[in-house]
This record gives sequence, C-alpha cells and structure tokens, in this order.
Amino acid sequence: MQNKSPVERNKLRLMVVDDEADNLDLLHRTFRRDFQVFRADSALDALNLLEQVGEMGIIISDQRMPKMNGTEFLSHVARQFPDTIRILLTGYTDVEDLVNAINAGKVFKYITKPWNPEDLMTVVQQAADTYRVVKQRTNELHRALRRESIFNKVSTATRESLDYQSMMQRIAEVLGQTFGATCVLHPVERDSDGVLTGDGNAYRLLPDLFSFSSNSSEEISPLLLPNDALLAALQSRRVQLSESDKQETRLALPLIYQQELLAIASLHRQGQAIAWSEEDLDLIQEVAERVALAISQAKLYQRIQRQTEQMQAELAVARQIQTNLLRQSLPELDSAKIQACCHPAREVGGDFFEVYEHPQGDLWLGVGDVSGKGVPAALFMASAISVLRREIYQENPPDPAQVMQNLNSSLMDDLVSNNCFITMALARYSPATQELVYANAGHIYPMVWSVDKPSAEPIYLKERGVPLGILPVWRAIAGRLRLQPGDLLLLISDGITEATLAHPHAAGNSPMLGQQGLWELLKRQPQPLDLSKLLSCIQSQSHAQEDDQTILSLEVL
Repeated sequence: MQNKSPVERNKLRLMVVDDEADNLDLLHRTFRRDFQVFRADSALDALNLLEQVGEMGIIISDQRMPKMNGTEFLSHVARQFPDTIRILLTGYTDVEDLVNAINAGKVFKYITKPWNPEDLMTVVQQAADTYRVVKQRTNELHRALRRESIFNKVSTATRESLDYQSMMQRIAEVLGQTFGATCVLHPVERDSDGVLTGDGNAYRLLPDLFSFSSNSSEEISPLLLPNDALLAALQSRRVQLSESDKQETRLALPLIYQQELLAIASLHRQGQAIAWSEEDLDLIQEVAERVALAISQAKLYQRIQRQTEQMQAELAVARQIQTNLLRQSLPELDSAKIQACCHPAREVGGDFFEVYEHPQGDLWLGVGDVSGKGVPAALFMASAISVLRREIYQENPPDPAQVMQNLNSSLMDDLVSNNCFITMALARYSPATQELVYANAGHIYPMVWSVDKPSAEPIYLKERGVPLGILPVWRAIAGRLRLQPGDLLLLISDGITEATLAHPHAAGNSPMLGQQGLWELLKRQPQPLDLSKLLSCIQSQSHAQEDDQTILSLEVL
C-alpha cells in the first residue's frame, strides 16, 4: 500500500464494497475529498482488507453480492468492529432483506439504488458525526476504566501489603504491568547534602531499589535511567522522557505528595510498541498522585511501626524495672505464710503490693492501686512505693493510719495536678501479739476468714477513708483485729472483683465477679490456698484482662 500523507491519515476511514466497478468508482469519487476511502469488489476481499488495515469509521456495502451478501458481511463487521457505522445499498426493497439488515447487520441506514448523491452525502456526514461521538465517548470510557483499574490495583496493593518493603515492590509491579514497561522505584529522602530542587529542598536517592521486569528473561539493571535523567527529575520535579534509540524509551516519574518528593519511578520500554502516547502520559500523571499517596501512607505506617517497636522495647524495660520494684522474695516465717501476685493489664500498670518484715518483728502488708493504667499510673506507683518504704523502714514507724496521712501529704500535689488518686489498704501484723492494725484509703475491703471453718462467712474489714490525693489532710479510723491460728487475711485490687466473667453463674445485670463471687470461688479452691492458681482460675473464667490484678494473703499458722 502507498504511504498516506498526514492530511490523508487524519481523514476518517470509509470503505465502499460493491461487485460493480462503476458503483465503486462513483462512490470513490463522491467521498475521496472528505474521507480516506478504501474499496473492495466483494465481501471476502473487504474482510481481508479489514484484517490488514483495521477498523473503518464507515462502511457502505451493496446487498446483492456473490458468495456473501451485504447483510452477512455487515454482521461479521458488527461482531469485529462494533463502533463502525454500517450503511447498506440495495436495488431491491425486499422486506426480508430490510429486517435481516437491521437485525443481523445492525445497519445505520438502508438506502435503495439508484441513490441521490446529495442525500447519500448527507447520510454519510451524519454517520461520520455519529462515529466520532461514539468513538470519543468510547475512548473516554476506556480511559476512565483504565484509570479506575490501576487506581484499584494501587489501592489493593496498599491494603494487602503488610509493610513498606512489600508495598513498594507491589507498586513497582503495578506500574510495570499497567504500562507494559520494566519499572524500578528509587526511594528519595531529604538530605542537606543532596540534590537541590527548585523549591529549596534537598533530596538524595536511597540505595534500596524495588523493581519489576515486564520481560521475565530480562535482567533488571539498577540504573535503567542515566544519572542526568534522575537528577533532572529530582531538580525539576517533572516527568523526564528520553529515547536512546528507536527501540528503547526511558521515563522518569517523580512521585510527590503534599509537596514532598517521595520516590522516582523509572519506566523502561523496548521493542516495537515503545512510544508513549498522550493518553499514557496523562494517565501516568494521574496515577502518580495515587501512587505517591500510597507511598506516603506506607512510609507513615513504617514510621509508626518503628516507633511502636521502640516503645514496646522501652515498655519491656519499664515492666522489668517495675517488677523489680516489687518484692521478688517474700519472708518465710514459722508463724505465718505470705503469698503475693501482681499482673498488670498492660506492659506496666498502677497496681503494687508491699511486704516488709521489720527488724522489730512486725509484718507490714499493703496493696495499692493508682487510678488509670499504663505509664502514668506506673510512675505514681513507683513514687508511692518509695514514700511508703521510707515510712515503714523507720526504726519506730508510725501506725498505718499515720503512714497514710504522710503518704497523702507527700504525694498530694503531684496527684492533684495530674488528676490522679491512689487507693490502698495497709496493715501491720505483730506475730507476738497476733494483733492486726490496718488503715484503708478508699480500697477494696480486706477479707478475713478461718481456713478451718470453710462454711463460715468471711469478715470484711470495712473501716476506711477517702483515697489518697483527694483531700489535703487524710483522716480515717484505724481498724484493729486479733487473728487466730488458721485465719487468713486477703488483700486484693479492684481488678479482681471487677473481672468480667465470660459465663456469669449468678443471675443479674452485672457480669463482674464481685466480692461475693470471689468468696464463692475461694470456697471451691483446694487447700492450702495457692494465689497463683486462684488468679489463673479467675483469668480463665474472664474476658480479656481489662485492669491490673493484684492479690496478697497472710495466713496465720
């Protein structure tokens, strides 16, 4: 075929098909000025021509032709090129031909011979306008669908990737597959010694690359683009397109989100279909915005992950420090057995306990609970233990009520300024006299019962005052009780009584264990009582631990 001039190539394609040479000549002369006209003297020749040159804008076909009539021919065209406008010419007005032409050939117009040249030209111009509108809308729809398809792929890559590395690799694959290119992503970060861009920011390329090859046999080079192209993309923050030869093109695409340059995508094409169309370039600019957003989210997620890991490491150290603040070993006495367990709901918590054997022979026992959870509560817990030990380590420590007053005085300002308070039950037991003196600052009532009388109800020590950090001066009546051999004193935090049961046994609206539920559980525990097993039993019957849980016992032997 002869090479067409640019003007000729821009004309709409029109094919005329007729087995009569005179008709072909007439149709060719009629439309050659306004259209790029192709001619065929049979339906079979016309189909062969379509395979060679592709889609026509308009096809005018005669109906009565040997071997394949016009309706059959146009039905083939309709299946292969649905957008082509089809016009049927015939010297007959057979109703059956008309019906077949409409149903099978899907014709635009049905024109009888002999035709009026002006009327035929009008019909063809209408057909041309229709074809252009249809193609424009079809192309717009195709671009929209293609755009949404790649947007969905980028979104899917963002959702499905578990970390920054895998997301960057998936984005390289999506870009490479979508645009039929080998793609390499060069991450970029700000750097004072990097490449200065037009907005005054400096950047440098990171050494870690993410790549995808459109050809499985092709070895990916990390420098798909020459350094000057990468630098040009960094400096201008614009797409850089270059052709090394007729069989190879390279494109550098800056990925920018909220004025921050995040990466440079290198797209490399080689072979036959290498040219970047305007549609490709427009689409890749739109895709760049979505990809940059995905990379920004991935970097944020990566930064949060690193901060979380760092925080977890720091909290692990804090938990170990807090655990070391509590007694690691408990006194072993002939006159009493002491047990204690403390389980924070988080890495660190606000619960604490204290067990101290004074050189004069008294035993100090305490359980405290700082309001709130986590690090703030843990800091106040450390302060409370420090002040408490300062008080009870004295040669002649004051009684528990006075210790509470001193604690309140020392911690008051910090507790009030941070909107916190501390509940605590503190007891001093004298083995020589078997006297128990206790004070309670808004804490759960301590329980006392005889292990030798499991059917008897426990005694709840109900003398108590307000929590520490509420009033400037703490006052409450100290309680006193004489313990007998076989008696057991139990101090707990509200994380025990407020444990949410997975399957509450008692009817009612509250699913919490409560003190009565704890007592029912205690009665079913094997003797001698083991606090570790008791706490495991509570946790096994509860939902996820929502609060710190602390429990301490003194059994008089």
